[in-house]
Amino acid sequence: MGDRADAGARQEPHYHGHRNRLRARFREAGGDALPDYELLELLLFRSIPRRDVKPLAKALLKRFGSFAEVLAAPADRLAEVDGIGESVVSDLKVVEAAARRLAKGAIAARPVLSSWTAVIDYCRTVMAFADKEQFRILFLDKRNALIADEVQQTGTVDHAPVYPREVVKRALELSATALILVHNHPSGDPTPSSADIRMTREIAEIAKPLGIELHDHIVVGRQGHASFRGLRLL
Repeated sequence: MGDRADAGARQEPHYHGHRNRLRARFREAGGDALPDYELLELLLFRSIPRRDVKPLAKALLKRFGSFAEVLAAPADRLAEVDGIGESVVSDLKVVEAAARRLAKGAIAARPVLSSWTAVIDYCRTVMAFADKEQFRILFLDKRNALIADEVQQTGTVDHAPVYPREVVKRALELSATALILVHNHPSGDPTPSSADIRMTREIAEIAKPLGIELHDHIVVGRQGHASFRGLRLL
């Protein structure tokens, strides 16, 4: 009787088997085969080694919407979720930083215009889920290779101030011959506003006589992206 009680006390918690099975599925099928909550569980395993983290993964997704939005959520908002401590926030932010670095690497080593899908993926990775509007510029050389990637302005939930002459001045400082403008709409809808259109055309008009071409202005949001070039706004 005592032996059976001791064996029961030593029995592993039920979630240990779940963790092993989930890791095995990831090894065999890869991340694309897992739903968002299971991929998030795999991350949480490292931060929370002795707890069933499935409820926490689902709570995060319910709060923020998707795997990408969990990673992009501000640290203080993540910490508001019951069960999320400093180590979890740090681990999530490390993964977010790694995703950004990986996406940027895809456009850093080759002409940007020949890897347009990678450019869009990068822009969405770094900006689509931000809670404030940001205005970013990709500065390109004469081969359309990336010289610099800079956030020029960070604003409010629906506005980031942009100064066209400052944009062109910075391009001249970097000896850039082409630009791609990028900004996000925290509302989720990437449709360009009338103010976006006016500002873009002003930058193009100032830049062109100086030998600087504006290739495109990309607006990103949770619902996708919009290209000024594709919409024939440039």
